[in-house]
Amino acid sequence: MSSPEPTVLIIGAGTFGTSTAYHLSHQYKDPSRITIFDRWDPKAPLQDKQAAAIDTNRIIRTDYESSMYCDLANEAIHPWFWNIAVQGHFQKTGWVVLDKQGGEFAAKVKQCFIKRGGDYTRDVDREELESKHGVLKGLCKGELGTGYFNPEAGWCDAESATTSFLKVAINNGVKRVTGEITELLLDAKKSRIVGAKTSSGQMFYADKIVLAAGAWTSALLSPMEDLLNISEKDRIERQITAVGRLSAYYSLSESETQSLIDENMPIVVIGGFVDIIPPSQPNRTLKINDLKTEVINTITTSSGKKITAPRLASQSHVPEKLKTQGLSVISKAIPDFTSKNSPARWRICYDAVTPTEDWLLTRHPHPSLSNLTVATGGSFHSYKFLPVAGKYISKVIKGERLSEEMEKAWRWKSEQELKRSGGLEFGAKQGRERVELGGYDGNVAKL
Repeated sequence: MSSPEPTVLIIGAGTFGTSTAYHLSHQYKDPSRITIFDRWDPKAPLQDKQAAAIDTNRIIRTDYESSMYCDLANEAIHPWFWNIAVQGHFQKTGWVVLDKQGGEFAAKVKQCFIKRGGDYTRDVDREELESKHGVLKGLCKGELGTGYFNPEAGWCDAESATTSFLKVAINNGVKRVTGEITELLLDAKKSRIVGAKTSSGQMFYADKIVLAAGAWTSALLSPMEDLLNISEKDRIERQITAVGRLSAYYSLSESETQSLIDENMPIVVIGGFVDIIPPSQPNRTLKINDLKTEVINTITTSSGKKITAPRLASQSHVPEKLKTQGLSVISKAIPDFTSKNSPARWRICYDAVTPTEDWLLTRHPHPSLSNLTVATGGSFHSYKFLPVAGKYISKVIKGERLSEEMEKAWRWKSEQELKRSGGLEFGAKQGRERVELGGYDGNVAKL
């Protein structure tokens, strides 16, 4: 008689958690042995949710300097078109990437495409974009180098796509629990992680745990690290940092929205400054992400440890001084539009960022946590992998081998390994300013 399938708790229903639930639900004979936790009720208003994977939109593209991530993105982009779970959420607008003067991202992406068998991009410049799309008038004059257009890229409605993908897993039998996990549980001998506890006091137990909590990973693991006396150099905070980025949302009229749709406006990425995501009629929102300004929220735990985690305030609450800094970046990128329009709302989007911008997808190295799979490190560029990430996470859960390249990129890294380049979002890091959030609103948080 075969052994029963191991029970699994998935903590976090974002990109990695949802994808894991989806893939395991197709692999398990009895998917009811899988439970996924989501802090947010599906019916809760979008603006009240604090998560990276449920925003108005997320960019879908295959463009990477890294051949491994380029291959993965190509694997993922086909389901965005054909998988019924996410079909209809993807808008194929294409995207334009404009490097800063001296930037190499565009050239290296083209080299990667050629190595894969074909470069389907075409060169484009600032003047061409301005002549076609009035909203881009004055685009970052004097600071742009070469650029290209990739017609295969686009964006998706992240909230609806994530919900749709998770619904498939639930329909297959996966249990979904609305609740916030506040504590991981060890057995009496501190030899094995056995489950998790919610803020309401409910206990859930399983054979295997998947921690897919994104920017909240350190906050959940830190107490466990204290219990096990894990040294500073081996703690999760050395592997990831909880980082926030600013998004500004400009409301458009129905006619303004339709005009941009009729112009076939693509996503526009200005290296080191912003990315601009065009609207659809349902959302009528021009979203501009500030790629230059990054914030961290350092908190002090009860044991006196310094870790990074999102603050408890709503992500839509952005300090005025931070808005001013964000506007200075955005206005420099598209001065004409921003001189006539103001954001209707702002958001601080948090993600777990690794020093190399690779995923952290591995079993925890501590012997007492060997049944804990850490799936985090999205680094602001991983939502596009929603259809396929869980395929690889499930292999780690089961103890199956990944390719040598993947294992090297996604493992728990040594100090030396953390210094190398990896799956960088837009190539070399260009002048990002990571600042302490408390300096903007005067708050010092404690856990």
